[in-house]
Amino acid sequence: MVLSVLIVNYNVRYFLEHCLLSVLQSIEYMKSAEGWQTEVLVIDNDSHDNSLEYLQPLFPSVRFVQASKNLGFGKANNLILKEASGKYVLFLNPDTLVAQDCFLKTIRFMESTPLAGACGVRMIDGSGNFLPESKRGFPGAWNSFSKMTGLIKIFPRSSVFAGYYEGHLDELKTQEVSILSGAWMMVRSSVLDKTGGFDERFFMYAEDIDLSYRIKLEGFANYYFAETTIVHFKGESTSKDKIYTSRFYTAMIRFVQKHFTGAAASLYIVMLRAMIKFKTLAPGMGQELQPMVTGSSLKTFATGDPGAIRVLSAIIKRSPGSVKVFSDEKQTADEIVFCLGDNFSVTDLVKRLESEYCPVKKIFHPRAGAIIGSHSKNNQGSVEVLHR
Repeated sequence: MVLSVLIVNYNVRYFLEHCLLSVLQSIEYMKSAEGWQTEVLVIDNDSHDNSLEYLQPLFPSVRFVQASKNLGFGKANNLILKEASGKYVLFLNPDTLVAQDCFLKTIRFMESTPLAGACGVRMIDGSGNFLPESKRGFPGAWNSFSKMTGLIKIFPRSSVFAGYYEGHLDELKTQEVSILSGAWMMVRSSVLDKTGGFDERFFMYAEDIDLSYRIKLEGFANYYFAETTIVHFKGESTSKDKIYTSRFYTAMIRFVQKHFTGAAASLYIVMLRAMIKFKTLAPGMGQELQPMVTGSSLKTFATGDPGAIRVLSAIIKRSPGSVKVFSDEKQTADEIVFCLGDNFSVTDLVKRLESEYCPVKKIFHPRAGAIIGSHSKNNQGSVEVLHR
């Protein structure tokens, strides 16, 4: 077995459905090129949206595991990691879409780069914006201070002020970085044998920072691989509220306490605790953003695979009172729906997401039960259940 794909799900069955459709396509593409065998394992963290009941019949080749409670990201991954047999292990978020050539290219890179303990890939959000967490620097006191105070936004390309996201590094160039994102993190199994999996003391957040750091301590490198791009909708299992803020900075405090001592570490912890108070007490801070409300006059421009467009058109015609009406001209549309299919892959989708301007961009797959979308990188996405 060359690759084990591990996914932790929590109440995002429609995003996971699209994710698995893209994963299986990427597996078939890689298998046709190299014959490599792959397994996909999904653990459900006690979702209340009937995720497994909905998904299991649709994906018989995927191994599903049901947790009796919400174990957190790291512990859930570690549980199914015990069952993984691949030479490489991919920790993948359920709110992602992987490109058709993604697995083939990343494994070929790992095979040709012996010192690469792990790799991440270029990520964009559902609106086509590059996600800076695709390549991250070490979150030391100065880098964290620059991020928390907004200096990184003022000087996004500075090696001094944008170190948290390695802003000075070219996003289109493959290179070594310090920290990888847990949304996509491919690790050699032999390296995991030395480092162990995620530290389960991190319920959520900072566990990817901790594992990336331990990989470097073992003498291996973390690489940002820029030759393929995935879509990461971000935060579909969480709300950016005060609880999120507290958990994130508390996780960072735990990371500092675990790995560092001395005056500098103590000062860093004081700064993080001050940020928890500021973020959670400041008026208007930490409020959950609501998805955009759509109206009955919304004009939709459908593009992509011709067969998928016909399917979407038929669904809309069969759905009285649908909020969508097709627009003949892209320039007059309120939203674009990209229709995936045999003639329009996730690779094509990535190019169009980055190049098209439209207030709202959404994604349709003829085998999926909903249209998914993401209105901006700071807002949670949308799910529109289809009534076929």
